[in-house]
Amino acid sequence: MMHYGYIGLGNLGANCAACLLRAGMQVTVFDLNAALAERLVAMGAVLAPSAEALAASVDHVITCLPSPAVSERVLRGILPVMKPGASWVEMSTLGRDDVLRLGAVAADAGVRMMELPVTGGVHLAATGKITMLAGGDADLYDLHLPAMQAMGDRIFHMGPLGSSSIIKVITNMLAFIHLKATSEALMLAKRGGLDLAQAHAAIAASSGNSFVHETEGALILNGSYDVAFNVDLALKDLGFALGFGREFGVPLDLAAATEQTYVAARAAYGGEAQSPMIAKLLEDLLGTDLRAPGFPARLE
Repeated sequence: MMHYGYIGLGNLGANCAACLLRAGMQVTVFDLNAALAERLVAMGAVLAPSAEALAASVDHVITCLPSPAVSERVLRGILPVMKPGASWVEMSTLGRDDVLRLGAVAADAGVRMMELPVTGGVHLAATGKITMLAGGDADLYDLHLPAMQAMGDRIFHMGPLGSSSIIKVITNMLAFIHLKATSEALMLAKRGGLDLAQAHAAIAASSGNSFVHETEGALILNGSYDVAFNVDLALKDLGFALGFGREFGVPLDLAAATEQTYVAARAAYGGEAQSPMIAKLLEDLLGTDLRAPGFPARLE
């Protein structure tokens, strides 16, 4: 049984590490905030005193970190102590340029990288049902497939390194566009005098439905907007999307309009505000709230 090290125990990382443990794998964990490891240690994980100590003791290292700068700092710390033949699985959401650059840094030290961003919502990670988008060499994909099957239920090998960062940006771009669309749709229903719960259900059963309408639309109607993903992160991803649009020669009218909506949301509520709060821009503008009883504050 392979011994994995997992560095970065935020919302996503802790849930994915727990899935590995439930699958019977040997897991050593590390986070700068040791309290985040307590649940995992209770499940059988070993808590390492540092990222370097973790890397020296395991077969392969998985990272799930908040920014490319943190990923690079951790990577440069662990490369000198990783075991021969060890590989690096990067689950943080990085731009393609960062993936290719850090992959080259790892390769120079004799370590191969596989990118593994995820999509579908952090709530799905808790039950091992998140979608995994792998990029890298085919034999590396095969090697880590059992671990991916423990963490997710739909796994796609997108191609060589850099491929996953493109599809991840595409899926996030679609989610933000759909969120803007469902906000406008729900506001039309409310101002048209419809029962919002009934309208939400009717849209979900129609050709106009989307995954975002079903999930984040419910959080809008609850008023929590709490999807564990903020406006700054949305703007980062939309910036990547528009950059790809320029690079590949594809006009992205809806992504551009949606980016402007998020710029407005950041001005109104701050970059830490929850992504679905773009709906609140409409609510505030029109003095009309989008509340309905019976909808959840968080996605389970």
